[in-house]
Amino acid sequence: MKCLDLSLERLDSPILQHADLVAIHVGMHTAARIAIEALPRIRQLAPKAHLCVYGLYAPMNETLLRALGVATVLGGEVEAALLSLCRRLRLPASASTQSEPVISLARLPFFVPDRSGLPELSRYAHLVLPDGSRRVAGFAEGSRGCKHRCRHCPVVPVYQGKFRIVPVDRVMDDIRQQVSQGAAHISFGDPDFFNGPTHGLRLARSMHQAFPELTFDATIKIQHLIDHADLLPELRACGCLFITSAVEAVDDDILGLLDKHHSSGDFDRAVALTREAGIALAPTFVAFTPWTTLEGYLALLERLVKLQLVECVPPVQLIIRLLVPEGSLLLELPGFREKLMPFDPGSLGYPWRHCDRRVDRLQQELQALVARCEQEKLARRETFGAIWRMAHEAAARSAPDLPPDLGSPIHRLSEPWYCCAEPTDQQLQAF
Repeated sequence: MKCLDLSLERLDSPILQHADLVAIHVGMHTAARIAIEALPRIRQLAPKAHLCVYGLYAPMNETLLRALGVATVLGGEVEAALLSLCRRLRLPASASTQSEPVISLARLPFFVPDRSGLPELSRYAHLVLPDGSRRVAGFAEGSRGCKHRCRHCPVVPVYQGKFRIVPVDRVMDDIRQQVSQGAAHISFGDPDFFNGPTHGLRLARSMHQAFPELTFDATIKIQHLIDHADLLPELRACGCLFITSAVEAVDDDILGLLDKHHSSGDFDRAVALTREAGIALAPTFVAFTPWTTLEGYLALLERLVKLQLVECVPPVQLIIRLLVPEGSLLLELPGFREKLMPFDPGSLGYPWRHCDRRVDRLQQELQALVARCEQEKLARRETFGAIWRMAHEAAARSAPDLPPDLGSPIHRLSEPWYCCAEPTDQQLQAF
């Protein structure tokens, strides 16, 4: 078996030339976009191979994938189905029609991931310290799925409110092999580290006991940060540097439409609780939605200033536009489909236009602005200042001077976390 990471490596013709099976993992929107772009080239390089696409974004794009020649589409807990596929293809007269379920949530035994075929750990996203120094970062999963049903979340159409815990000893074995490869920090990829708070805390304790100098970050809902605030000090003692939380909006009406189960005021409370525990909160947002107004966008910027979170938010978080993929629970909102254009295979979603053209224009102008600032490697606060001025100008308002204290730089990953991301030019060049 050979492994290629198309976010870092080029398609290898010799590897694909004699392949009987090519399986592509699409765990995120970026990966799905890369897969769609790569499939024609893969079919050219491996014309006899059975094509399989598996992962979170596979089932919701099943129709498109099959039209592109994919014979097997798998989502959810896929390991048993992948094994079944491999065994089926080894039979003398193997059936080309998929017999495995497209989505399986069966409870499976977990094994330690084999990372031997992947690029060196140092080539992936790393931890950036406030002083600019760097540490090699690893990645681990303590659980899969999520027990919550936020309408815009891509996890929900597949897992339907269920989640599966990975045994602590299996996670620890995976962490050990990454530490041996130089990892000084672990980023937990669980959709929510506190879906099972007892399990999450047990995992943090085990990791700290085995590797006292190892730090980590995790993703936790605002609601869970409040409900389990008593656990935060111990998370910090175990090495938690920052927590990513999908705040999404500071408008209660939008939060209700997204079914986030937290309020704008809860966001403020979570910031206070994490700071009290000595953990930085890194909020993420869907800054532009069909319900966003210019005044509402300014309110988001003003809240970040008030809470001194400017250094905690990657500028890209302030330009993200709501993605509506196939299968999204947003499609169940009364009247929402009428706001959408036909499904776009290129973006893997339903495009939409805002009823106020000024909002769409601002998002597009901010997107270009943030891209320029990233090319110039401007500090977050400098980019925020440019966003602040442009947003006020769009609303025909005079931009007040920003206060001198916008917060201090925090530990962060070199690649900003956001699940509905567009691939970079560098990633698309891999094939």
